[in-house]
Amino acid sequence: MAAPRRRRGAVVAIVVLSLLLAAALGVGAYLWVTTTRWQETSADWEGEARGLGEDVARLQTELDGANAELESARTQLTAAQDRISDLANEKAQLGDENEASQQYLDYQSRVSEAAGKVAAALGQCTTAQTQLIGYLNNRDAYDPADLERFADQVDLLCQEATDANAQLQQELAG
Repeated sequence: MAAPRRRRGAVVAIVVLSLLLAAALGVGAYLWVTTTRWQETSADWEGEARGLGEDVARLQTELDGANAELESARTQLTAAQDRISDLANEKAQLGDENEASQQYLDYQSRVSEAAGKVAAALGQCTTAQTQLIGYLNNRDAYDPADLERFADQVDLLCQEATDANAQLQQELAG
């Protein structure tokens, strides 16, 4: 009986060792495939990193050049602004009297235009009021709704005259 038990133990041991060997081979194959893939991925990332590094170096060089151009442009701009300020001061000194005259002429033009509007609007208002008074004196000859509409129109004309006068007064005060 001892011999069959030994055989059974040997068979079990062989089966267990075979399974362990198969598992070890499976794990080893998995690790080998994973390592190979990792190496390939690592190489890809390294290549991309090198490419990006080259891009960064190129862009840095371009940026340095652009910054140099910008600084040169700023220097030129400052010089141009200084010259423009100098010219503006010279022109301002020469043109102060001319500017004052032009402002006075502009003011006179605005006042004259506003006064013309007031005169025209007042003329229309008084003419329409006179006409309305004539219509009202002979009220029976006209339709009351027409008289009401015309009276509203006269009110609008007179309000425009009042508004034009207010604008003239504002211009005169201004």
